[in-house]
This record gives sequence, C-alpha cells and structure tokens, in this order.
Amino acid sequence: MEREEALSLVKAHIKNKNLRKHCFAVEAVMRKLARHFGEDMELWGLAGLLHDLDYDETAKDMAHHGYKAVEMLQDYGLPQELTHAILAHPGHVERESLIDKALYCADPVTGLIVAAALIHPSKKLASLDVGFLMNRFKEKHFAKGANRDQIKACQELGLSLEEFMGIALEAMKGISKELDL
Repeated sequence: MEREEALSLVKAHIKNKNLRKHCFAVEAVMRKLARHFGEDMELWGLAGLLHDLDYDETAKDMAHHGYKAVEMLQDYGLPQELTHAILAHPGHVERESLIDKALYCADPVTGLIVAAALIHPSKKLASLDVGFLMNRFKEKHFAKGANRDQIKACQELGLSLEEFMGIALEAMKGISKELDL
C-alpha cells in the first residue's frame, strides 16, 4: 500500500481533523524512529498513519480498537508485521518486534507534545525543546491522556526518555504546517 492510498482511507474513516492530525504526527514519529533504527520508513510510517483507522467506530468500545482496523485493512495485503503493530498499540497482543514497541510509545507521546505546544506562549512546535517536554512530562495533571508508562516504554527500544522525546519532537517539527503548530 502506498501512502496516498492509506491517506485516502484515513480521510474516509476518520472524520475528526484533530484525530487525523494525530495520525499524521504518529506517522512522522514512526518514520523518524525507522530512520534512527535503520528500518523500513514506509512500512513504519504506514503503521503510524493507519493505527487509529477504526477509532471513530471503536471509541466507545476500546476492546475492539485495533481489531476493527486490521479487519478494515485485510484486503490490502499488508505485511503481518504492520497489522501486529496495530494490534499491539492498544495492548491487545504482546509487543514483540521493534515496530510494535515503537508504535506503542509513539502514539501517546504525540499528544503530550501537542499539549505542550498549546500551552507554550508561541503555540508553536518550533519553540519547544526536550527540557520543556521533560518538565511537562513530570507534571501528573498535564496532558493526563498521554499515558506516561506507555511513553516510558521507549526504553524497550533502547532509548532514554530524553532521546525518545528528542526524536519525536524533531519528527513533529518536520510536519508543523500540517499540524497547524
């Protein structure tokens, strides 16, 4: 599957523009992580772009989140590695591969970074640095939806929290126009 086809699916199935932006952010982080680890940037990017494809349908039934997405994608001949990562990101299957582990921690970190940008006086990603993000990370009541344990799972990738935040921030800065940040 090419990115354009995946993007068409996202546009068809995800109506909320902020959720679409979230998918773009996770895609960017996954691509940057793939580059860091010498992995397939296209495959990892698709995992990020498509990971919440079913969210509109499963938001009130998270037990099916991921499963529905994999079902929606079954006719596209995607590698099992990608579909397994989609199932691993909400915790339905064990995180086995590097892509599984990357998607698991990339998903929530994007929310933390967006929230940090929105409270910054500039409201821009360009103004953020890792120190600012680390301070926000330590605030338990800040961006409560960004699961800290899930973000800290970056250690399963052999990355410190600071390294991971730096990679994610750099990735998101690269698509700041698409994110309106």
